[in-house]
Amino acid sequence: MTQHDRLLIIDFGSQVTQLIARRLRELNVYCEIHPYQNVTEAFLQGFAPKAVILSGGPSSVFAEGAPMPPAGVFDLGVPILGICYGQQVMMHCLGGKVERGHGTAEFGRAYVTPTESRLAILDGWFEDGREQVWMSHGDHVSRIAPGFQVFGTSPNAPFAVTADPARNFYAVQFHPEVHHTPKGAKLYENFVKLAGFKGDWTMGAYREEAIAKIRAQVGDAKVICGLSGGVDSSVAAVLIHEAIGDQLTCVFVDHGLLRQGEAEQVVSMFRDHYNMPLIHADESDLFLGSLEGVSDPEVKRKTIGRLFIDVFQKHAAEVGGATFLAQGTLYPDVIESVSFSGGPSVTIKSHHNVGGLPEKMGLKLVEPLRELFKDEVRALGRELGLPESFIGRHPFPGPGLAIRCPGEITREKLEILRRADAVYIDQIRKHGLYDEIWQAFVALLPVRTVGVMGDGRTYDYACALRAVTSVDGMTADYYPFSHEFLGETATRIINEVQGINRVTYDITSKPPGTIEWE
Repeated sequence: MTQHDRLLIIDFGSQVTQLIARRLRELNVYCEIHPYQNVTEAFLQGFAPKAVILSGGPSSVFAEGAPMPPAGVFDLGVPILGICYGQQVMMHCLGGKVERGHGTAEFGRAYVTPTESRLAILDGWFEDGREQVWMSHGDHVSRIAPGFQVFGTSPNAPFAVTADPARNFYAVQFHPEVHHTPKGAKLYENFVKLAGFKGDWTMGAYREEAIAKIRAQVGDAKVICGLSGGVDSSVAAVLIHEAIGDQLTCVFVDHGLLRQGEAEQVVSMFRDHYNMPLIHADESDLFLGSLEGVSDPEVKRKTIGRLFIDVFQKHAAEVGGATFLAQGTLYPDVIESVSFSGGPSVTIKSHHNVGGLPEKMGLKLVEPLRELFKDEVRALGRELGLPESFIGRHPFPGPGLAIRCPGEITREKLEILRRADAVYIDQIRKHGLYDEIWQAFVALLPVRTVGVMGDGRTYDYACALRAVTSVDGMTADYYPFSHEFLGETATRIINEVQGINRVTYDITSKPPGTIEWE
């Protein structure tokens, strides 16, 4: 494997730590995230980072048992950048002081203004006098450590940007990795430039090294891949097939919760075009029977997850001696479900394909996309030669239409939902909007309303249209359709889909973990 210059990100539990890695990968810099508790002095010596970033996190540095880096990190002689909690822990360890809020907490948008001193890591900043940043801190630095100077301030963070240029130590109170700090990427670019990174980490390199890792992990064993037909599992399947060929068998589980015509498309693509061994497991009766009467969204997710595992276990026997299960798990799936790399970030929701498998299944996991974001998976898909029309598809959740049908699921409601969703997506494509939108879908609401259609009275379902924009799948905002589009789409759905007599549009923005409906 190629030896890259390596940047170490020490994870103190921020929900957006992986966004730091994402920004660095955009700069073609190889980096690894490791939870603070794993970063020992011995680890530091073995990893030999060319630079270190200390992430944000939810803790207070003065709390008992607060996460701390090893003291030796400050003696490596390499550039260090502290982000939010990372700034506070840097000040705490090097002789500064951190205090509780007392009116200086900041959450959300803030503006940093420069001091008279200039700093190389801020090249390209403050061209218009101030910069928008994203703050998320309760505690604050009240005294900077010896050797540090102030290079930027905000109304509630007098030490918003501090540095000890002689030692190449830099610390900011805000989060430059998030989309809401517009010039945050430039700050990271400046940091890796001053650290001397060559920028030799590309998606081609990721493909090459992922294939080597898969071969090393799997050996000559057989693998079954959970193929949903979505971008994630499909890219994972093609990548693994490139690595191990016919040692891979794809198992496509049709749980009866797919979109209109989706099962046929998936089977055609992988069996006919890619010539992969494929088992088409039509298990819709099993899934829908088990979901009968279930309305709680978390119970739905867990039921579907449990059944997926049961089905895979059953079909693993057909493959004959499979010892690995491959999944298209992405980082946003992981951060919503468990702490990344075993770190201290907080669980948001359970996810059907995250968290390991029951011991009874007897299969080990292969998850080659686990550290990637959706747009990176698409880039990898292009690298692997998947068709653009397929790579650009909107994300579709593993639990399928179950979480787009709040309340109890019935076959009748699913069929209504499929038809309405097909009309909606057709409208979006006809208007040339599909590629502008991260994800669009119809949700069938658990209410029926009285309406008048023609001269008759109806008592049918209401549906909600959803469309969001997103950069990385971690946060989202609603797509601003025109009234004309919404009116035309509502008319088509009501005219073409029997069972719906009212259409609404959801215009809420979404924080991490809640882009999907339930």
